[in-house]
Amino acid sequence: MCHSTDSRPPAPPVRGPVAAHEQTVLTSADGNRFLAYRAEPAEPNGRAVVILPDVRGLHPFYRDLAVRFAEAGFHALAIDYFGRTAGLGDRGDDFEYQRHLKQVTNDQVRLDARAATEALAGRGPVFTVGFCFGGAQSWRQAMEGNGLAGGVGFYGALRVIGEPESGPGAPLLLLRGGADRVSTPHDFDAFTAALDRVGTEHETVVYDGAPHSFFDRSYAEWEDACQDAWRRILSFTERHAQPR
Repeated sequence: MCHSTDSRPPAPPVRGPVAAHEQTVLTSADGNRFLAYRAEPAEPNGRAVVILPDVRGLHPFYRDLAVRFAEAGFHALAIDYFGRTAGLGDRGDDFEYQRHLKQVTNDQVRLDARAATEALAGRGPVFTVGFCFGGAQSWRQAMEGNGLAGGVGFYGALRVIGEPESGPGAPLLLLRGGADRVSTPHDFDAFTAALDRVGTEHETVVYDGAPHSFFDRSYAEWEDACQDAWRRILSFTERHAQPR
């Protein structure tokens, strides 16, 4: 699973000012109230991002990551998964996420991600960026469409989402660790073949030797891979923010 020992995400190559950042509460279409963390750029780049965390939900790592996205010009919202079962409490290192994670469904994530997407309306094309559980969910939200311009996922846990059944949906960026076994190369071969069958545009980057969670837990060791992944996110979102 995804555990972070580094309290701050990798910094963007170029950092700009942030206009504001704060914890907030969003409401899904089914009435669920859930935590989110909003960060607003002082110098917008015309794009927005919904951050889908790993299994821990709105851990401090992802609040800080929202700020880092805002420093790069994005309107950013990082969301929590556990409003229905854990309320609006803190998601620090002592939060027992496992029993709550078992109760989260894909449909619930779709509702919550859609609420965040709608909260960013008017701020430019919206992308999802996710990690582990959230990485797979990011791909799922985008390949279904859901009003998104694209979906980025790091080392997604493919077992939680299944293969696409229709398409084409929005473009996907798959960022993988070569040594990750949460989803195997065989799993990814089957998944990308299914994307091809339904016509969903996708691109994959594999970082040789990088483990699961290399973007957070092992950042110090995998700094070059993390910085490359960040640049690819910037490029992917810039390219797919343009009219198609």
